[in-house]
Amino acid sequence: MRIILCGFGVVGQSFAKLLESRSEDLYARYGLKPRIVCVFDRKGSANDPSGLDTSKLIDVKKKYGSVNRYSGAFDNTSGTQNINNLEAEVLIEATESNYKDAEPGMTHIIDAMKRGMHVISVNKGPLALAFPSLMELADYNRVLFRFSGTVGGGTPILDFAKNSLRGERIVSFDGILNGTTNYILTNMADGMSFDDALDDAKKKGYVEADESLDLDGLDAAAKLVILANWIMGMKVTMPDIKRTGIRNVDSDEIKHATEKNCAIKLIASCNKELIVAPKAIAADDPLCVSGTLNAISFTSEQSGTQTIIGRGAGGIETASSILRDLIDIRNESTKT
Repeated sequence: MRIILCGFGVVGQSFAKLLESRSEDLYARYGLKPRIVCVFDRKGSANDPSGLDTSKLIDVKKKYGSVNRYSGAFDNTSGTQNINNLEAEVLIEATESNYKDAEPGMTHIIDAMKRGMHVISVNKGPLALAFPSLMELADYNRVLFRFSGTVGGGTPILDFAKNSLRGERIVSFDGILNGTTNYILTNMADGMSFDDALDDAKKKGYVEADESLDLDGLDAAAKLVILANWIMGMKVTMPDIKRTGIRNVDSDEIKHATEKNCAIKLIASCNKELIVAPKAIAADDPLCVSGTLNAISFTSEQSGTQTIIGRGAGGIETASSILRDLIDIRNESTKT
C-alpha cells in the first residue's frame, strides 16, 4: 500500500516511526505492507516510489527544517503536484487545521479523491467546513474517507459511537473535546487566575500557536461538527454551531460552581441545538474529568448514557489513530 503523507510535523513523524516499528507485525496480522512514497511539508517534498527511509526523513527534517533535502538536491515540488502526478493508494492529510478556508488540506483531499485515493485526515479544517460535501465526493469516487484522529486523538470516540453502539439510536451527546481548555479550567478551580492558568498551559506546550483555536472554542466546535455529521447523520458545518469560549470565565464563577459541588467545563453539546459553551456540571458526573483529559457521554434510546474518557491529543496517540484507519481501509477495500 503506497502512501502520500501531507505534513511532517509531530504527528507525521510519529506516524512514520510507528510504521517502521510495526512493519513486521502489520504484515503478519493484517497482510499490510505500507510504504510512504512521498512526504511534503511547507517548504518542499521527498519522494521515492520504492519507499522512503523514515529514519533518514526524520534526520533531514531535523537538520534542515524540511524534507526537501532528502535526495540531496533541493526538491520544491508542491503538495498538489505530488498528489496529481504520483501513484499511491492512500493520502494521509496531516497539515495544520485552518478554519477560515481549510486550505491547503481541502485541496489535497479533493485532488486525492478525484484520483481514486483513499483518504485519512487528522486535519479538522476540511471536515469542519465541508463534511457533507466531502463524504459525497468520497462516495462518488468510490473511495474510503477516514478521520478517527480528528476527535479524541488516540481515544476511539468515533469508533465507539459508530461500532460499539451499533443498533442503538443515539439521541444526544455532551463532551469535553478540548484538553487545553479543560486543563486551564481545572487549574482555575485549584485557585489560579485565568492568565496564570493560560501561561502554565503554554509552558507545557498544550496551547495551539493560534490560541483562539482553544480559548474561543473553535477546536471544540470543529470536533462537534464531525461528531454530529458522522454519528447523528446531520449535515452541518461550523456556522451551524453556537460557540462561546472560556475567555470570560472568571474566578468568581469558578468559586460559585465549586460551592455547589460543580465544576465549570467547556461543553460541546448536541441535543436540540449544537452548542459549545462553558457550563457548570456536577463534580460526580462521569463527564467531569480534570487536566487534559477528554470525555464524552452518549445517550441512546435503549442503553441510557455511556461515557468514554481518554487523552485527547499527542503525536503518538494521533499516529495510532491513523494506523487504525489504515487497517480499516485495508480491510474494507479487500472486501470489494
